[in-house]
Amino acid sequence: MTRLADRIIVFVRKTIILSATLYLASCSSIPPQARHDLIGTGRSDLIACAGVPDNREVLPDGEVLEWRQDAQVQGPLTIKTPLSFELDVGGHGTCHLVARLRQGRVTQIEYTGPSATLSGPYAACRPLVLACEKRRKGDG
Repeated sequence: MTRLADRIIVFVRKTIILSATLYLASCSSIPPQARHDLIGTGRSDLIACAGVPDNREVLPDGEVLEWRQDAQVQGPLTIKTPLSFELDVGGHGTCHLVARLRQGRVTQIEYTGPSATLSGPYAACRPLVLACEKRRKGDG
């Protein structure tokens, strides 16, 4: 019976690890997907889902809009001890979403800033584009 219990424990651990890995991957996969999905989006639709941009630069051939996520997005693994010792394994990140528009439509999306966390390289950018992705898929 102990062998069966050991197998069940191993199976449960593997399932938890796989689930956590898939969840963390989904957090960082939304910004790269949005980089492609938002191309062709109209200016008013972009502002409706991403919010009012923090910066705007008018160019001869269009404009550049920038949204800033400057609050540190903390990774999901922080270890605290009773002696006020804190170890953050996840990392912190910020993100700037830069959208280039021509004739009122998105032609390019880029992300800047130190956005790497334990959740992935673009996890800090996720809040900036999540509503746009949900809206595009009909979830929001």
